[in-house]
Amino acid sequence: MKLLRYGPAGHEQPGLLDAHGRIRSLAGILPELTPQQLSPAALARLAAVDPASLPVAPGAPRLGVPFAGTRKFIAIGLNYADHAAESNLAIPTEPVVFTKAVSCLQGPHDEVMLPRGSKKTDWEVELGVVIGTTARYVEEREALEHVAGYCVINDLSEREYQIERGGTWDKGKGCDTFGPVGPWLVTRDEVGDVQSLDMWLDVNGQRMQTGNTRTMIFSVARIVSYVSEFMTLEPGDIITTGTPPGVGMGRKPEPIYLAPGDTIRLGIARLGEQRQSVVAWRRS
Repeated sequence: MKLLRYGPAGHEQPGLLDAHGRIRSLAGILPELTPQQLSPAALARLAAVDPASLPVAPGAPRLGVPFAGTRKFIAIGLNYADHAAESNLAIPTEPVVFTKAVSCLQGPHDEVMLPRGSKKTDWEVELGVVIGTTARYVEEREALEHVAGYCVINDLSEREYQIERGGTWDKGKGCDTFGPVGPWLVTRDEVGDVQSLDMWLDVNGQRMQTGNTRTMIFSVARIVSYVSEFMTLEPGDIITTGTPPGVGMGRKPEPIYLAPGDTIRLGIARLGEQRQSVVAWRRS
């Protein structure tokens, strides 16, 4: 299944994408797509619903984050060897773990707003892993059983804040609008081999990133198992798993960073595409 939420920000309704690419409303079946709806039993009940029996959403509505109620947004850094190289950093011997603020989550096509005074806002196409059942000290061989599905994430990053502002990466990773997720949550059964997905990102029509999840240093199963050693993973938690080479910071001969008016397009095979326009900082 491809599960989603659609409608104005703060007023999204639950839905799914049918085989013809039409949004079907789930509002008559459940009021919201919450973490409780990501368990195997709940997903099986939704899978048993005939999409043709659901009303089609009119028009082309905005898409929000595909599910509500995320409590933790965890990220893995330097998980592709060639990205570590372009960042002039050593290949890690264990997953590099940091957090993105839950407040940065937004829909896949919402505007990206540069932070006030930003000089080095960068892009990163990444595979997102959505937890479906509680995971605590999970063995790697069992880790994927705790995954509800996968999604596209743009792990936007302000490099000056991340690297030059005295310490943890988190400062450059959780700015408002820095967590587009979606367009939908694709359930694990529909994705198949998660370690064989092509991924790409364009800025202003120019291909910047091309990669495949097969070149991850640490697999999805390893990441879920590893993170569960340090914190309990709960239904609805998101882990974004690192980016392939081609980020702006690594461009030669000079880095390239995002500016107002830029357009970002990115996607992962079987998981859909995102598109964002970049705007200057403004008070909400």
